[in-house]
Amino acid sequence: MNAPGPAVGVVIATRDHAERLATALEHLTALPERPPVVVVDHGSTDRTRAMVAERFPQARVLAHGDGHGALARNDGVRAIGTPYVAFSDDDSWWAPGSLARAATLLNGHPRLGLLAGQVRIGPEERPDPRGATLAASPVGRAEDLPGAEVYGFLTRAAVVRRGAFLEAGGFHPLIFLGDEETLLAYDLAAMGWGVSYCPEVVALHHPSPSPHEDRTAAMRHNELISCWLRRPLPLAARRTAALLTRAGHDPAARTALRGLLTRLPAALWLRRPLPPWVEEAARRVDRQRATADEKALAAPPG
Repeated sequence: MNAPGPAVGVVIATRDHAERLATALEHLTALPERPPVVVVDHGSTDRTRAMVAERFPQARVLAHGDGHGALARNDGVRAIGTPYVAFSDDDSWWAPGSLARAATLLNGHPRLGLLAGQVRIGPEERPDPRGATLAASPVGRAEDLPGAEVYGFLTRAAVVRRGAFLEAGGFHPLIFLGDEETLLAYDLAAMGWGVSYCPEVVALHHPSPSPHEDRTAAMRHNELISCWLRRPLPLAARRTAALLTRAGHDPAARTALRGLLTRLPAALWLRRPLPPWVEEAARRVDRQRATADEKALAAPPG
């Protein structure tokens, strides 16, 4: 009898980060779980594809044109054959034993569609502060799930049930990059799948010391696209009006508004409001975020 194949595969979306990707692949291919790896390269102009072929022939490379963003991960999930799929970035990888633990949790909880793991940052492995927010999720915990239910997660620390991910449609085509996780969490919950925070599953993130591109505008218009796609129309209108008010003095708000207006007709066409029980939980998460923002503004500088 043939031995069963790996339970968890890894999908990495990358572009123009060959050396950084090489470090991530060194760690992933050395894991005791020996996960299959699919690298989705969306438009690299450096040696990314050649590097993977030369140094990591066991990894599969999917070459796509420019502009896939978060959607590149959808292609990777469709291409990989494992029942569970872990995501990594080209500057992150999984701690030894975490993928085996994720498989155990998914095997033991059939309604669990997505497992949100803990992120630890840098060589010192300091906890990402967003983990505390997920752990304190106001949605609570269902008896048939292994951790607090959450309506957000960090993709680099997510392990999905492949069938649930594909059933939900994966990452939405209108959300290029930034806040794509919230919409996927909504869609999984609306279909009855659970999304749980499980800090015993650990992803290690080693961000580059070079400054990252400011994604404030992208985050703002993606948040609003998600709102128009799934949330009540009066809420979407109020949030859009607030952005319009800021646009007069905030360049990022103006950029976000242009991005929103470009995609709004498609969002209205594809609109599918959340079921009432999911909307009620989403409002609790909104209140948690608003309280956190108020505390941050009230905190003394430094």
